[in-house]
Amino acid sequence: MRVSDRARAGKMAACALRRGLLSTVSNYNRKHAHRILSVADSSGGLEVYKPRLQCRACGLPSGLQQRRFMSSRNRPEGKILETVGVFEALKQHGKYETGQLFLHSVFGYRGIVLFPWHARLYDRDITPPMSDSKPEPPGAHGSKEVKGKTHTYYQVLIDTRDCPHISQRSQTEAVTFLANHDDSRALYAIPGLDYVSHEDILPYNSTEQVPIQHELFERFLLHNPAKSPPFTARDTLKAWQEKNHPWLELSDVHRETTENIRVTVIPFYMGMREAQNSHVYWWRYCIRLENMGNEVVQLRERHWRIFSLSGTLETVRGRGVVGREPVLSKEQPAFQYSSHVSLQAPSGHMWGTFRIERTDGSHFDVRIPPFSLESNKDDKAPPAGYTF
Repeated sequence: MRVSDRARAGKMAACALRRGLLSTVSNYNRKHAHRILSVADSSGGLEVYKPRLQCRACGLPSGLQQRRFMSSRNRPEGKILETVGVFEALKQHGKYETGQLFLHSVFGYRGIVLFPWHARLYDRDITPPMSDSKPEPPGAHGSKEVKGKTHTYYQVLIDTRDCPHISQRSQTEAVTFLANHDDSRALYAIPGLDYVSHEDILPYNSTEQVPIQHELFERFLLHNPAKSPPFTARDTLKAWQEKNHPWLELSDVHRETTENIRVTVIPFYMGMREAQNSHVYWWRYCIRLENMGNEVVQLRERHWRIFSLSGTLETVRGRGVVGREPVLSKEQPAFQYSSHVSLQAPSGHMWGTFRIERTDGSHFDVRIPPFSLESNKDDKAPPAGYTF
């Protein structure tokens, strides 16, 4: 089934590929054909920790942290279309509720909304009035700063059947926690969670009682046909959200476009740890690159500047990102990944550039918008967790 116009979404059946799902969704929206994330970068100094007991940091059973969804490079030649439901009208005003089923308009996976976040979007592509200008962080590249506007994002579950088909371009372990034990370098990763912008939601409905395959689906959600959408939050979801709010919350989003390459950055504070008689503050950040034009380009290098409130300024250069040098094309225009950074101060700034190569071998630099690294004022140890 091919979908060519977003306005027809409410009338057409939502079809997804069990294998090769993205090819169908790419026909739905040329500009948002595929969205791409990669595995969390271990070069930031964190190690993936796989506990055998319940995770006291994030409150989930340890089996969930240990599970990894590996990508399959070789897709089967035959693609089977599977009807998963019927598209609903896009919500132009307001927000989607807990339990809303959707297809991701860029990455193409099936998912379900857990709860919304209200973030401040700082879009540097919009020219601000002079009175709205803010000072740049020390040493920043001089690009304009703008006043943020409220924007809705969602915490969602990803259908595990679709993870193998998006893992080359979309990270399926976007939520990480610091371990709550003596090893301050350990990191918990929860598979199949993502943060999704309101405009990336293509809502649909389904008659299935368990339309999304994920180990947390039935722990977090209850089927209730009297409701619309017909899924409501269980007490376990409410408790998990409340206990982990400081480490899940999405508050600021930064965006800037250079030569048709748009970079979106979302930082998350992860907490503080003591190391060698000093405090170390950790953040994760999610970056999405999207090719808004028609020219095929490839990311070759990264150049970071990291300023700490303690007065230090660090420069980081390297090939690609998270061990990858993704190609951004009209068919696969987006790539998203997560990484981590630590400072020996409660706040700082990051900014930089990505070196992009054209097909003729020429290069240009894409600006990474400056973003703040802020710790929570009421910083506390990670919650004790929740027993299901």
